[in-house]
This record gives sequence, C-alpha cells and structure tokens, in this order.
Amino acid sequence: MVKGFSDNDVKNNTKNTQNTQIKEKKGLAGFLKGKKFTYTLPGKKQINIFGSIVIGLNIILVLLVILYLKNQEFHDFVFNVGR
Repeated sequence: MVKGFSDNDVKNNTKNTQNTQIKEKKGLAGFLKGKKFTYTLPGKKQINIFGSIVIGLNIILVLLVILYLKNQEFHDFVFNVGR
C-alpha cells in the first residue's frame, strides 16, 4: 500500500470544488477580501507592560476580597451599594 494521496482522490476533490457554487462574500468579509493583514508578535516591552497590569489587577482583587471578608464596614458598604 502506497502512502500519500492517490490520483483518483485528487481528481474527485477537484470535481467537487468545481460543482459547488462560489458565493460572493458580503459584509465585513467582502470588505476584507482584498486586504492583507499581518500579525506581529508583541515586543518584550509590551509583554512586560501587559504582564504588570495583569499582576497588579490580580493583587488589587485579592486585597479587596480579603478586605471584604475581614472588615465588616466594607462588607456592609459593598452589600448596600450592590442593591
């Protein structure tokens, strides 16, 4: 048995693609049809900035949860504002 694609499989695939009707793309897909977008990986500085923001927000969240659980006045404030 030979590995890979046989000639029969390739011929069958080309017949299927020719029989299907090609639809014109509409909306945003049609607008972006001719455009070429390239994705560039973020640089080291940008990675550090976003990482610092994420870690900082996580620390603030943990501190607020601890404050919510330990301080009754803050707990009441959050409970009353949430109504």
